[in-house]
Amino acid sequence: MFNNMLFDMKKIILLVTGLWMSLPVWAQSPQESIVLTMNEAIDLARKQSPDILSARHSFRSSYWNYCYYRANYMPALNFSSTPNFNHAINSITLSDGTSQFIQQNQLLTNASLSITQNVALTGGSLFIETGLQRLDILDQRETTYKSVPVVAGFRQSLLGYNQLKWDRKIEPLRFEAAKKSYVEMLELVSANTVAKFFNLLKAQTNLEIARTNYANADTLYSFAQGRYRIGTITENEMLQLEVNKLSEESNRLTAQLDVDDSMEDLRSYLGIKEASPILVRTDHTIRLEEVPAGDALQHALTGSPEIMNMQLAERESDSRVAYAKGNTGLKADLYMRFGLAQTGKTMETAYRKPLNEQYVEIGISFPILDWGRSKGQVEVAKSNRDMIYAQTDQYRTNFEMNVIKAVKQFNVQKNQLMVATKADYTAEKRSEVARKLYLLGKSTILDLNASITEKDTAKRNFINTLYNYWSLYYTLRSITLFDFEKNIPITEDYEMLIK
Repeated sequence: MFNNMLFDMKKIILLVTGLWMSLPVWAQSPQESIVLTMNEAIDLARKQSPDILSARHSFRSSYWNYCYYRANYMPALNFSSTPNFNHAINSITLSDGTSQFIQQNQLLTNASLSITQNVALTGGSLFIETGLQRLDILDQRETTYKSVPVVAGFRQSLLGYNQLKWDRKIEPLRFEAAKKSYVEMLELVSANTVAKFFNLLKAQTNLEIARTNYANADTLYSFAQGRYRIGTITENEMLQLEVNKLSEESNRLTAQLDVDDSMEDLRSYLGIKEASPILVRTDHTIRLEEVPAGDALQHALTGSPEIMNMQLAERESDSRVAYAKGNTGLKADLYMRFGLAQTGKTMETAYRKPLNEQYVEIGISFPILDWGRSKGQVEVAKSNRDMIYAQTDQYRTNFEMNVIKAVKQFNVQKNQLMVATKADYTAEKRSEVARKLYLLGKSTILDLNASITEKDTAKRNFINTLYNYWSLYYTLRSITLFDFEKNIPITEDYEMLIK
């Protein structure tokens, strides 16, 4: 079986090579033209196409968002200072409890250094601070200091939403999906390049067909004029040949416009700045014949960013339900700080024999009457979560069906290409024979026209079949993120992307 497969592949390669060598296509093109193979076009697109440049910026944004998320779990060191000058009449509470308006003229300077550490398990945060304050009473030229050698504290929402906990469930998955999305975009860029490449190839092929048909029609028309003068063909046949010539001339002009449009489309997508004409040549050696459907589905379910985005949507919906529950009902917040502090006329005395300080605060709130507002928020979040789970479940089913469908379509491409190659080769030969027979007066104009139509149709069908193969090839790579030739997952050097 393997030997038969190799034999079939050799036949395809020999037939296609012979077919392509017979085309007087753009091999004789001007030297200044840019000649591109499909692989060269893909390499250019993966480096500088607008889509890939946008994907790189998107990935970098995701990377820095991920760095921001990770920084929330690391200790943070902060310095703060809020000096202020106060020269105004203010209401001051005296020692006996009364208040008077007193003119103040003072300068307060301070500085503090703190270390904060978030606690993912509870959602609270620990902190340690040290600081120094200086108060200058400018009218009296008095100076006092207050030192806080060390103070430790803890902030905690007792019954609320734990942002740190849910971030740990969501953000790593989001970043992993961003990695996969970038690799997927590379493969989609390859698929888009294949489409634009083959659009130009089809246009150039149509132009060559139109040129060849016009040259043949002009030759036949000139030959028919002689035969008409000696009466061997009818006027109707003579007029038919003239119509064929005019039709092929019109096709040639239209084909040239299509070539120009397709060339500019490919040039723009590849980011080519040179104005030189672009000529494309395809590599007709197929790389891969069949892909096991089960393997493709398994790789798609584990590697596709679409699956990860579904999981991300589900986790985010769970997070929104937790957030709604945390913001309703009983709420309690705890704040504690313990440390040392002292005052003095000098900085030295302000640090001498510091005194203990303790501060504990508990805040509690509970809605007694909210007319179902809290319950409504929770139920809306739950309903949205259930809807997302149902949507992702259906999407996952459709995704699996599309993977299997793509694999089936790809696996028949080898045979499709073999049939299209043989049909192209046979139609080319038949057209040549029909033209010779007509010149010898042994066939009709109808048979000649039919052979030309069949030849052109077979040529276009061959190129379409070749395009379908490569389009499905990169489609499978994009939905599975797996290289079936090398039997390895497709990945990238993500560190290089952020430089």
